Amino acid sequence: MNPYIANTADDMRAMFQAIGVSSVDDLFADIKEEYRPRSFDLPDGRSEQEVVSHLDRLAGKNAYGLKLFIGGGYYDHYIPAAVTAVMSRGEFLTAYTPYQPECSQGTLQALYEFQSLICALTRMEIANASLYDGGTALYEAMMMAVRTTGRKRVVLDGGVSPIYRKIIRSYTKNLDMALVEAPVAHGQAHRPDIKALLNDSTAAVILQNPNFFGAVDDFSDIAAMARACGALTIASVYPVSLGLLKTPGDMGVDIVTGEGQSLGLPLHFGGPYLGFMATSKQYMRKMPGRIVGQTVDREGRRCFVNTLQAREQHIRREKATSNICTNEALCAIQAAVFMSLLGPEGMKELARLNLSKAEFARKVLEQIPGVDVKRSAPTFNEFTVCLPKDAQDVVEAMIPKGFVAGFPLERYYPGMERYMIVAVTEKRTKQDILQYAQALREVLGT
Repeated sequence: MNPYIANTADDMRAMFQAIGVSSVDDLFADIKEEYRPRSFDLPDGRSEQEVVSHLDRLAGKNAYGLKLFIGGGYYDHYIPAAVTAVMSRGEFLTAYTPYQPECSQGTLQALYEFQSLICALTRMEIANASLYDGGTALYEAMMMAVRTTGRKRVVLDGGVSPIYRKIIRSYTKNLDMALVEAPVAHGQAHRPDIKALLNDSTAAVILQNPNFFGAVDDFSDIAAMARACGALTIASVYPVSLGLLKTPGDMGVDIVTGEGQSLGLPLHFGGPYLGFMATSKQYMRKMPGRIVGQTVDREGRRCFVNTLQAREQHIRREKATSNICTNEALCAIQAAVFMSLLGPEGMKELARLNLSKAEFARKVLEQIPGVDVKRSAPTFNEFTVCLPKDAQDVVEAMIPKGFVAGFPLERYYPGMERYMIVAVTEKRTKQDILQYAQALREVLGT
């Protein structure tokens, strides 16, 4: 008998006795029977070549070359080849959390540039060095407002992404928090409803621009209302739109967050992406994560440091503002490279292209009998349509024709079975839009 196996069995019995169970099955007793694996009868191993061939066959079942008219927070933007070339450098690909800043000057400088670009884009004073994604960044902003005001009541506008609202509710499920929502509207945030929900126990009001339905808004008046009752205003923004739209800084917003995928990151299935956050100087000590700063060394040379690190792994321990720690530096640097390549005028031109092509698409779709393009508010590159058929059925029927037609709203909004949001980016040509409209006519039978 193999003595190692015998010793392992003895060790297992001793472990079971120590923790008060009789078998391995007892360790999984809390998992419902239907969620347990049916069998561990796994197939024999395969060679690397066989595995690659098998995966190629599986990948071949995917539909390639689809024209994307879907948005909902993640967008099909063009990524210049120079972005990929710069990000392929080993210095960036191997970069990790700068625990020893003096040894990480390149990474710190790149993150400092990222922060500076986010501040310029949003017209805010301070930005941190990235968070996980747009949804968790919005949650972190909410908790930052709670810490700042000492209040635990938050007003959520119904136009905020339902995905983000679900993230917030999941994170706060076991916290002593009160979340109240203003009713959903296709157009801009409904001022009377928000005003009625604001009071002296409100920590923050959370908004989105453009909102999930594509509506563009100016939150200056809402920010003033919130400030009057001692609450902070938080806005989740689409960074590409800031090439044209009024910035959150100019609106008087206190904390700005957003999803950075549209800044040079491809559409991966779930990431990795990055969240960004910016605020004013008075709130910077309440920010999560780290803030990279610029200074000089003993010899007067320019250098970079981790100015603030409000993490539990550093000096803060249980007083940390957040446990945000996994490094998103590679994604943040990629966004910085993208913004640097385009520059201020390039960002404006990118925004103009998105707006003009979306407006063209709206006019073309309006000509299709039975399609109602919603125009209750101005939009950027995403808008809501009401179809004469179930939107999910339409989306499925458009796939064989080569198009991902949009985002069916019924998935998150019961009763909106015929509504869909359509997104148009600079990658969609005039021909793409006309072919999309023709395919939609055929699907709708018009």
